[in-house]
Amino acid sequence: MPSTSPRNSAAHRARRGSTARRTEAPARSRPLPLPRPPRSKRRKSSRMTSTSSPPTEASSTRSSWSSTRPPRDTSSWTTTLEFYVWLCRAENIHSVLPKTTVWTNSYWDEFVSLPPVVPLGPVALLGLGAGTAAHLMLKFWPWLQLVGWEIDPMIVDLSRQFFGMSELEKATESGGSLSVHIGDALSLSATVEGGFAGIVVDLFCDGKVIPQLQEVETWLQIAKKLMPGGRIMVNCGGADVEESLSSSWVQNPTVKALCSAFPGQLNWKRLSENESVNYVAMTGPLPDLDEWSASVPSELSTKVKQWVPCELA
Repeated sequence: MPSTSPRNSAAHRARRGSTARRTEAPARSRPLPLPRPPRSKRRKSSRMTSTSSPPTEASSTRSSWSSTRPPRDTSSWTTTLEFYVWLCRAENIHSVLPKTTVWTNSYWDEFVSLPPVVPLGPVALLGLGAGTAAHLMLKFWPWLQLVGWEIDPMIVDLSRQFFGMSELEKATESGGSLSVHIGDALSLSATVEGGFAGIVVDLFCDGKVIPQLQEVETWLQIAKKLMPGGRIMVNCGGADVEESLSSSWVQNPTVKALCSAFPGQLNWKRLSENESVNYVAMTGPLPDLDEWSASVPSELSTKVKQWVPCELA
């Protein structure tokens, strides 16, 4: 049975040295609506230039179910006042690189709350994309050993050049780093000896959750890759624009599959309209919310208290 209490954050950090890392802002992850300028403003905004410029051409490569297809040209790259943004072919937000801040104000921020409620050990990122989640998690937990899977090699190449992924692959002063694997995140080989302490799942195709994530068996197979007490945290996708913010989790087929796979052991929340209106879910018993709140960065202390258990109707 997984532990229901987060580890003491101060002690947790002390065992691995200072949490101070670098000052640059995070980057990347996957599609789904992120607060962004309207289409007209987005197209008028300036593109990255000089050392931040994307390549003049980037041909599309094979990508079976990965939403992270490389841009066909630089029109898929844009910059707003606060973010460098990489748009997928369907013009959903694929990855972001905050320029002057740390937080994305979207579902990527939620992944930062996972380390305090899982055992010590490696954390998998299934659906690495350009690495938004990895930037955030290593910013606040620089001792983490992240292991990411991305299906498209060109995404990895471009991310190393323009989204700072190569810096994440270097060890921090506290010993943390990102290990990048190119391949199918759902393959049996996407694992490590001893299992993962946590698994972050963020897998999309053309702006939609891949269909495998709506199948109970997929989640049972992913769970086998966890060490005892480990948890899975999932970006379950955005809601239909017709739905109200009070809509139940039953409106989301990925959450429904998760709830069936882990009865009595699943929690969920829905982000606000200002945060992309995504559903996110996490396996395991609901942690002590007060302890969890005290163990995360202050910007997340209120947000973690919004988690609730998922109960079958």
